[in-house]
Amino acid sequence: MPTYKYKAISKTGEKIEGTYTAKAKEEVLSLIRQNQNMPISVEEVSEGSKEISLNFLTKIKTKDIAIFCRQFYAMLNAGVTIINCLDILRLQTENKKFRKVIGEVHDEVQKGLTFSESMRKHRSTFPDLLINMVQAGEVSGTLDIIMDRMAVHYEKENKINNKVKGAMMYPLILSIVSILVVVFLLTFVMPTFVGMFTGSGVELPLPTRILLAISGGITKYWYILVVFLIVTFYGLKKYIDTDRGQFLIDHIKFRIPIVKGTTQKIVTSRFTRTLSTLLSSGIPLIQALDIVSRVVGNVIVEKGVLNAKEEVKKGIDLATPIKNIGVFPPMVDSMIRIGEESGALDDILDKTANFYDEEVETAIQKMTTLLEPIMIVIMAVVIGAIVIAMVMPMFDMMNTI
Repeated sequence: MPTYKYKAISKTGEKIEGTYTAKAKEEVLSLIRQNQNMPISVEEVSEGSKEISLNFLTKIKTKDIAIFCRQFYAMLNAGVTIINCLDILRLQTENKKFRKVIGEVHDEVQKGLTFSESMRKHRSTFPDLLINMVQAGEVSGTLDIIMDRMAVHYEKENKINNKVKGAMMYPLILSIVSILVVVFLLTFVMPTFVGMFTGSGVELPLPTRILLAISGGITKYWYILVVFLIVTFYGLKKYIDTDRGQFLIDHIKFRIPIVKGTTQKIVTSRFTRTLSTLLSSGIPLIQALDIVSRVVGNVIVEKGVLNAKEEVKKGIDLATPIKNIGVFPPMVDSMIRIGEESGALDDILDKTANFYDEEVETAIQKMTTLLEPIMIVIMAVVIGAIVIAMVMPMFDMMNTI
């Protein structure tokens, strides 16, 4: 459908302008008048006048969703209508891609769709959790409270994500530096010794011969190596994106000693906090488990939660199938059992989530502390082995002399 740019005057005399996507100009004029505004001009935006957009390169982050929910709550709490909230947010949101989506949601709500229905049309942008919570808020008339809970939820989620990224930054930088140093030694330093080694007449040790072969291969056929690395990286990425590949990665996360504890606590925090938020907002347990399985971020836990949902349908208490997943700490199923018996499952889960939020910070700090010396030792061993292989023939040459 074509896009129309409009200018109008509001009932307060303020000049407003924006864009609508509609089938015809008359539809835009009708929408403007429905909002009690007086249209001044409506012009179709031609395809040739559109700016070249790089929005596909922009990623909508958890932080953007958290800010969206926080600002939406603040305006709803102040008595601003949903349409006006969306109109304000589409003008002030910094992320251009997100701004465009909010603008489309704004237009769709003006055409008669509910807020949640419009969000559901943009599921690649808005998480399932947020969409279902907004729908519950619309039905119960507590959308402002829901947006406040969602803001808190995504602020905590963003905090955890930032801590994980921050913890992995040092090992990543150290790995890149190590690779660059190795490449430099093999491509620039090692060739200077080739003439000395070949002209000495001394039989080269096996490590040195291997190193010379690697150095020569990189120097002569670097373009083949680059293509090989690109193809390998692309192939791995495609495999990881499959269900089987994601299952393997998530399985490995629970098997590596250094990463296992951190992964367990992150998954536990996310599971308990999300389930608590859903239940406290009036979402039925069965539906809540279905939503949680999609947002927990781990395939193994996702399948376990879905199995738990089927068990709960049969009348079994939630604590038993959650324990059978074999991923969560013993405290989780115990707290769930207490919550079910007391009738305050949402409150108990919230307290459990707060506890594991703090545990996540401790686990990430511990993981970083362990990773740093391990990375340094690996770097020292690799570079040391290369240096020793370069020096070994020199000692043989000295002995010959």
